[in-house]
Amino acid sequence: MKFIGIIPARYASTRFPGKPLADINGKTMIQRVYEQVKIALDDVVVATDDSRIEEAVKAFGGEVVMTSTNHKSGTDRIAEAIEKFESERSENYQVVINIQGDEPFIQPEQILALKACFKTPSTQIATLVKPIENQDEIFDMNKVKVVLSKNNRALYFSRSPIPFLRGEKKENWLKKQTYYKHVGMYAYRRDTLNEITKLPQSPLEISESLEQLRWLENEYVIKTDITKHESIGIDTPEDLERVKQLGLL
Repeated sequence: MKFIGIIPARYASTRFPGKPLADINGKTMIQRVYEQVKIALDDVVVATDDSRIEEAVKAFGGEVVMTSTNHKSGTDRIAEAIEKFESERSENYQVVINIQGDEPFIQPEQILALKACFKTPSTQIATLVKPIENQDEIFDMNKVKVVLSKNNRALYFSRSPIPFLRGEKKENWLKKQTYYKHVGMYAYRRDTLNEITKLPQSPLEISESLEQLRWLENEYVIKTDITKHESIGIDTPEDLERVKQLGLL
């Protein structure tokens, strides 16, 4: 099975314009993400709609594909990118891994875990989850919770606390039940990626503002793996300064 990692990267971020080109101790953010992904994957490409990012990726020797400026989601962008990249290189990939371009702390073992999900033939989409350790995160609407089947298939994603622990005080929930939060990395079988980009928005997706609910409503199988690594995205210049001060970069 042939895998490729695609990193969508936009310049026009409302909260952090030019974020992929932000300097992190002598390297751009996009370079740091790229180099981490290359440890786990032979084939990696940045998908962007901005020539400045294209030039920066080429400058450090990375692969890059220019895509439309009209995409509404990263999923749509990677779908166009894989079409172009396969055409240019005369390659065919069975699985596409979508990596966030603002997570320079991504761990290679997380990518390997996603790859391993496809050893199960029924897997169409794979993603990661992490056990919640902080009680407050259960009730934080910005932390997406996940419930799993006995075989680690995703049953539902929600901004609400799931499962609801009836008859227990909220301060005891974490002691009585294992809760998982979603780590926003996805991998897709090639044909599945083509299909899901053509699906209309679904009622549950609109309600929770979570794209993955569209896939569940259309009965796609989302396999999960449990990671111990925290997802640390950089959304604002303040986020970047904070991780620099913590010595994380």
